[in-house]
Amino acid sequence: MNNPSADATSAVEDASNGPLAGLRVIEMGQLLAGPFCGQLMADFGAEVIKIEQPGLGDPMRQWGREKAHGKSLWWPVIARNKKSIEVNAREKEGADIVRALVAKADILIENFRPGTMERWGLGYDELSRINPRLIMVRVSGYGQTGPYSKRAGYGAIGEAMGGLRYVVGDPSTPPSRMGISIGDTLAATFACLGAMMALHVVNRTGQGQVVDSAIYEAVLNVMESLITEYDQAGYIRERTGAILPNVAPSNVYPTSDERFVLIAANQDTVFARLAACMGRPELAQDDRYSTHSARGGHQQELDDLIADWTRSMDTETLCNVLEDAGVPFGDIYRAPEMLKDAHFKAREAIVKVMHPTFGPMHMQNVAPKLSATPGRVNRPGPDLGEHNSEIFSGLLGMPESVLSTLEASGVIGKAGGQAA
Repeated sequence: MNNPSADATSAVEDASNGPLAGLRVIEMGQLLAGPFCGQLMADFGAEVIKIEQPGLGDPMRQWGREKAHGKSLWWPVIARNKKSIEVNAREKEGADIVRALVAKADILIENFRPGTMERWGLGYDELSRINPRLIMVRVSGYGQTGPYSKRAGYGAIGEAMGGLRYVVGDPSTPPSRMGISIGDTLAATFACLGAMMALHVVNRTGQGQVVDSAIYEAVLNVMESLITEYDQAGYIRERTGAILPNVAPSNVYPTSDERFVLIAANQDTVFARLAACMGRPELAQDDRYSTHSARGGHQQELDDLIADWTRSMDTETLCNVLEDAGVPFGDIYRAPEMLKDAHFKAREAIVKVMHPTFGPMHMQNVAPKLSATPGRVNRPGPDLGEHNSEIFSGLLGMPESVLSTLEASGVIGKAGGQAA
């Protein structure tokens, strides 16, 4: 890790107690797979300098719902705690600026198609000569090697090839997608984990390395025993809707106020508690329901019995009954329920951040929670090029005459950046 010094003062700005304070990260990715990795690092105190195309910026600035002035409501989250500079790395002078930053950095994140960085003269072989301690985090659809590596690969494709899409949804419909870009964020999370491992090696040996995180492999790694079940038993997991086959009762059940509550009482002792609070303690002794395997064999009829019971109460009453009985349950939350929930408030799972255009805005807080050096959200995503002057003049010490020439040629953005 770089030692905080005169040229690294900004690295600990607003985050001097974060566990990654003093770590400098160059983020060259765009959209979600690379930037979410950068968000995780920035959340825990790293100085993340995001390089964006002059005048255009990351397309995420236009993604998601928009509010006033056409500004994205996703950008303040994915780019929070980061700094934005505008550099055209496709140009030689722009690539030179990237190299100058690499010399002062610990980690570089990119999620372009494999071969792009090499085409710009910014491959790991060259960058590691400038900074042997550099960790280069590379997120892509298929990884940096193999016959598919040069293919364009989005998160949705990785979810399909990694096995997730096939098992999501109702069996009566084609494979469904999650309502979020889970493939991208999984790959970014594994990339961040890999970077922290590589950082430990750097601290031991002084030698950096490449972290190669493929979206399809990140998805594959959370697919539990899917591969082994087929390999050893010829079993292929199928779409099962709201249940897992032979795991009962564990489903969403209706309430009288037209909501749903998830009840997970598939363990023998827990099912006995559920049967008691239903007023049907004898169900726990019934041969059809007394064991895990028996309940799995009578899953539908058991779900029907429980649904008839839950339908007799509103959501609040049902939740109180289940809590008193020690039965695991969960209300099916949307954003409105999260913002009102006492537990969310007590743990500060949602934080309020001041945005220069929107004013106070809520977003999810940093996770996980560290007892001594917690992460924090200091600021929402920056305007395009907001930190041009700070980085070009301050960190890199570039003279005004050079900056003016580079601005005029479009290699860098204007001092002070622009609202975007």
